Amino acid sequence: MSMTLSIIGAAGRMGLRLVALAKAGGMLEITSALERPGHPALGRDVGELAGIGLLNLSVQERWDAPPRVAIDFSSPLGTRNALDLCVKNRVPLVIGTTGLRDEDHRLIDQAAGKIAVLQAPNMSLGVNLLFKIAAQVAATLGEDYDIEIVEAHHRFKKDAPSGTAMGLADAILSATGRGREALVYDRHGEDCPRQPGQIGMHALRLGDEVGRHTAYFATLGERLELTHAATNRDTLVRGALKAAVWLSDKPAGRYGMSDVLGWS
Repeated sequence: MSMTLSIIGAAGRMGLRLVALAKAGGMLEITSALERPGHPALGRDVGELAGIGLLNLSVQERWDAPPRVAIDFSSPLGTRNALDLCVKNRVPLVIGTTGLRDEDHRLIDQAAGKIAVLQAPNMSLGVNLLFKIAAQVAATLGEDYDIEIVEAHHRFKKDAPSGTAMGLADAILSATGRGREALVYDRHGEDCPRQPGQIGMHALRLGDEVGRHTAYFATLGERLELTHAATNRDTLVRGALKAAVWLSDKPAGRYGMSDVLGWS
C-alpha cells in the first residue's frame, strides 16, 4: 500500500518534478499539493501542471487530511508555515528549501523536539558524497592549502551563495575546526589579499545552469579541484523522495541525508 505524501511548494520547479517522479515511482501517493495563499496555481490540477495528465488533485492552501509524510520545497516563509502545520498534525517533514537563516534553523530545532525533521541543503547522493570527501581532503591537506568554493546556478535563483555551497563550506569548516567567520564573500577592492585560514565563496548566475559546485584546494605548485555538476533536478527529487520514505517512521529528531545514506 502506498504511503501518503503532501508536497509543499508543489507548483515550483522542484515541486512539479516531485509530483511527476512520485507518481512514476509508486511508493508514495500524493494526497495534497500545497501552495501559498494567492498563488496563481491554486485550484489547478497538479498533474496537469506537472505535465503528467490529470490527477484529480488540485493545488490547495491546506490539507483536507494529514498525510503520512510531507516534503517542503517552497521558501523560507513557506518552510516556517510548513513546520507549524506539521508539528500541529505530527507529520514528519523533509525540508529541501534553501536560503534558510539562523532563525529558521532554530525553528527546525524546536520542531524536531516534537516530530521527525530532515533538512538538507542538497539531497543528491553525489553532492552529499562531495561534502564527505571535501571534509576529508581539507582535514588531510591542512592549513598550507588555500580553499575556495565556487557555485553556479540559473539566473532565476534567489539566494546566494546556494544552500549547497554553504553545506559544502560547513563540512569543510567542521573538519578543520573553523567557524563561519572564516568565510569571505566575493572579494573586491584595491587591497584584499588572501588571509590565512580564509575560505572564499563565489556565486555565478548563468542562464539555465542547474547546479555546479567546485571546492578548490591549492598551495604553491599544485591544485586539487572537486566538482559536482547536476544536469537536471531529478537527482535532487529522487533523493528527497527516498528521504521521505526513510523519515516516515522515525522518532522525533533532526536528521540529514547522511542518516538516510547510513553515513552517520
